Amino acid sequence: MDMLRGEVSVQDQTRYLGRGDYARVTAADRPGVAQPVPLREVPVQPWGRIAVGALLLFAVLIAGWEYYWRVFGVTPGTRNSDGLWAIQRRRIDNDEGDATVAIGSSRMYFDLQLDVWEKLDGKRPIQLALEGTTPLPFLEDLAADPKFTGRLLVGVAPQLFFSGFAYRGAALTYARKESPAQRVGQWLSMHLVEPFFAFYDHDFALDTVIQRQAWPERAGLHERRPVRKLAEHGADRNTHMWGKVETDPYREVARSVWRNHLAPSADVPPPEKMQKTLQEQLDRAAKAVITLRERGVKVLFVRPPSTGPYLEWENKVFPRAQTWDVLLAKSGAQGIYFEDYPELQGLELPEWSHLTHAEAEKFTAALHRIITRDFWREDPAQTAAR
Repeated sequence: MDMLRGEVSVQDQTRYLGRGDYARVTAADRPGVAQPVPLREVPVQPWGRIAVGALLLFAVLIAGWEYYWRVFGVTPGTRNSDGLWAIQRRRIDNDEGDATVAIGSSRMYFDLQLDVWEKLDGKRPIQLALEGTTPLPFLEDLAADPKFTGRLLVGVAPQLFFSGFAYRGAALTYARKESPAQRVGQWLSMHLVEPFFAFYDHDFALDTVIQRQAWPERAGLHERRPVRKLAEHGADRNTHMWGKVETDPYREVARSVWRNHLAPSADVPPPEKMQKTLQEQLDRAAKAVITLRERGVKVLFVRPPSTGPYLEWENKVFPRAQTWDVLLAKSGAQGIYFEDYPELQGLELPEWSHLTHAEAEKFTAALHRIITRDFWREDPAQTAAR
């Protein structure tokens, strides 16, 4: 009875605390200081068999989840994490400051094929574009880094560039503050997990799958659907469209997400606020570009292709005359707008916003030809030396 009331005798306390297994005398293991609790011994159980059973159950559940996504068409691959981005950003400060660097949003990320560029140019670019994110913070970061003296391709997706939206904006802060433990974690992920587990992609995490179920919609609120898996990534962030988007009815899933984002009820800033934001983005871009050019960096803006409803929406909300043309005028930089070049048109974009893998290779080759022909002419001696 004393034990049930929480009143512990010296003998009981000695007996319990002297045991090798788990037994708490009080909430803080200090009788009389914290609120006393009843003493209850942990019952003797076949803990070894329980542990083995739990491990087996865990293995079966993991295997089932992996099998489900393999059947869906997913294969193991590199995870596009902030740590992976940080690895590429460090290359600039580690003796590759003269490299060609690409920043931008998902179109520059998916459509620029590093293998093709390297074959034509002799040197592999550094890919720093991030999906769903304006490149302006990264443009400013490179402008403030004296070690960067190379060439810069800046992808312009109007919806993101001129609105300042930064879904992956934290990548820059992560790269600056990445701890040794985080670097080790990234290495372990790349070598021990990503090559073997298909479900490790963000899109197939259990909580993500639960969130995108057909939950009842709340009246009067436009719920943005999360963007689904669209691409496959390489270890150095060489990325291309996922084949399932190209050839499978899954492309309708991707299109439905864009329809949701472009719907009239979507969360689009009012004209007066959008104009203020637009001017802020243009001023920031111009200031960063001027700083880069003063350091000898060649800066070229690139407007990759889009089509269908997506292009129609972009032309309506972010008209070229009020965005792209002003950007080039204020910054003094040159630019390539896909509609100005026949070789950048007529390409296949299954979900209106990104090129197929094969078309992305054609786009990269055509883009490189245009750049070397019209913009970045090199000294023949430098070309021969490469």
